Amino acid sequence: MKKIAGAAVAILLYSAIVFYFGGSVATWLELYLPINNWLFGIVWGLIAFGFIIGRFSHKLRLFSIIGSYWFIVMQYGIILFPLATILTWIYPAQLSIIGWIVFMVFLVIIIFGTYNAYTPVVRELSIVMPKKGSNVESLKVVVASDFHLGLLSNRAHLNRFVKKSNAEKPDLVLLVGDLVDDDPIWFVQKGMSEVMKQLTSTYGIYGVLGNHEYYGKKIPLLVEEMEASNVRMLLDETILVADSFYLTGREDLTNKNRKHLSELAPEEKDLPWFVMDHIPSNLLIPEKEKVDFHVSGHTHLGQMWPNHLLTRRIFELDYGYRKKGSLHAIVSSGFGFWGPPIRLGSQSELWSVNIKLEDGEV
Repeated sequence: MKKIAGAAVAILLYSAIVFYFGGSVATWLELYLPINNWLFGIVWGLIAFGFIIGRFSHKLRLFSIIGSYWFIVMQYGIILFPLATILTWIYPAQLSIIGWIVFMVFLVIIIFGTYNAYTPVVRELSIVMPKKGSNVESLKVVVASDFHLGLLSNRAHLNRFVKKSNAEKPDLVLLVGDLVDDDPIWFVQKGMSEVMKQLTSTYGIYGVLGNHEYYGKKIPLLVEEMEASNVRMLLDETILVADSFYLTGREDLTNKNRKHLSELAPEEKDLPWFVMDHIPSNLLIPEKEKVDFHVSGHTHLGQMWPNHLLTRRIFELDYGYRKKGSLHAIVSSGFGFWGPPIRLGSQSELWSVNIKLEDGEV
């Protein structure tokens, strides 16, 4: 009963915000053209609830796209609309100018944010770790996460990743969860497997599940598609790669039955140990278990400013590189995006990590 009451309150509050935003926009538009309030209200409501409408059927994907962009209005409208209202109270004769200022701010956010989302960068890092009994002296590892492949993070965006990754000539490619945006249907229908197959690597391409694969509830199909794309999915599994290092892929934290990291530890700690875990929930555990290289994603670095202030409080390491004892940890902000195809305060990225393996303690 409490959940129902909470949901009802949330819907009412959201509807009130939507009504306030819509009323503000309609008041400004009426300065330039006649507005049919009923028609405007219906269109505004469809836009505001588009993301939910689009989830009822894949045929309603246009609503999903419109709803994704609506998140921009919600994110920054909470700040801009009240400011505009206050300014209009103070300077009622300047309603037109104030409205245009708000419009231009949204336009700049969309243009700049779209550029950051669709113009990925390569983050380069060099680290040194103990060689132990490894047969190799160095490794170049490409790390990427949070593709959210679907309608907006699309085939063309995946192609950008493949080109940038291959240009690094990696020995190993690690895809750290949220590979698709819930449902792999668009990965299948848009033929993204053919693009993913073009990835090259000396020792292979490996992936793990993220929370959004669980939300989509089509994990078997996702795994099948990835395996067909030459991406080996590791689901609570540790393997030996090229007789040179161990690689563990953990189930996502969403899976309450996932194994403890200690259960996945190699019996012999005679080689470097790499771990993929989508959510960087607790770095103390891999540090304690003597993991050498730990990679995660999930946080998006907030994706849209100032959400990074929240991720920074939730996670010990919400972005970047950190060394804890003998552990080298990386959290990527992701190659794709969730919701609107914009990034402010972050940029779509992949990591190119040069690992030098040396004898003795490092």
